[in-house]
Amino acid sequence: MLAFACWAVPVPALAAPAADNGAVVIMYHRFGDDRFPSTNIALEQFEAHIRELRKEKYTVLPLAEIVEKLRHDKPLPERAVGISIDDAYMSVYREAWPRLKEAGLPFTLFAATKPLDRGLGDYMSWDQLRELQRSELVTIGNHTHSHAHMADNSAESNREEVRASQQRFREELGRAPALFAYPYGEYSTEVRDIVKAAGFAAAFGQHSGAIAGTGDRFTLPRFALNEHYGGMERFRLAVNALPLPVADVTPRENVLGPDGNPPLYGFTVLDAVDSVDGLNCFASGQGRVEAKTIGKRVEVRLKEPLPNGRARVNCTMPGPDGRWRWFGRQFYVVGE
Repeated sequence: MLAFACWAVPVPALAAPAADNGAVVIMYHRFGDDRFPSTNIALEQFEAHIRELRKEKYTVLPLAEIVEKLRHDKPLPERAVGISIDDAYMSVYREAWPRLKEAGLPFTLFAATKPLDRGLGDYMSWDQLRELQRSELVTIGNHTHSHAHMADNSAESNREEVRASQQRFREELGRAPALFAYPYGEYSTEVRDIVKAAGFAAAFGQHSGAIAGTGDRFTLPRFALNEHYGGMERFRLAVNALPLPVADVTPRENVLGPDGNPPLYGFTVLDAVDSVDGLNCFASGQGRVEAKTIGKRVEVRLKEPLPNGRARVNCTMPGPDGRWRWFGRQFYVVGE
């Protein structure tokens, strides 16, 4: 266990916000549970992350505060970071919670309600969730009722997933969450609209990138961390990332059928960024792919169709002070 004083991490003044007023959100699932390396972070890795985030140059904020500042166009501090955890596994309670509490770092826990109702041994209980909710460091978020594949579900089923989960949160915790995370990071335009219509303040995916103040609050990115992608070099790259603010993203739809794969993917970089020199794009299973630029317009041409299921395209370019600008997108590919 890390040894920390019990007071909260110092928070730098807000006088010098990031140039494009952004933030980075990191995401974990399991802690010290090497049965599932793809969703687990080793405890020594996690403790190293905490030590890094407690350095004075970072400001760790609750996700709700980051969202509220973005909603009202208020400045965020340089290197603003939010911590999120998905699924409410028991290792969150046993391993992550004591360490984050001792370090004074706020975080959001996105929970699906059905596993809690079933009392599955690998998950936290409602009593444990209530214990966390009583702390000013913890925000509880919605992760649907059954941890659904929402991009595959009907609109009626997705509305019921949201309705049922919010009802269970009200019954067990006394209030419903204001923040939502798409299970597996999967969403379509229809899913996004259902979540927005349900009254949430924001929703998060699982695509890499830094949050831009100009971005859509219902498709916010997060850097996923696990044993393979949890080393300190990548961690520092992620938490120091800057947004690559864009507009006019095509295609609008994240779900791709056979006729739309590979997608004709493109976006326009906003004037907050002086140029797109040094921009490179990478696609799942394809490595670096061609990115043609005409002024600030970027057209990404994939070598071949994206694989079925979840697939990502990440575009990065050098930013100031050795930091990297980052814009990522996750697609969901439906097979024939």
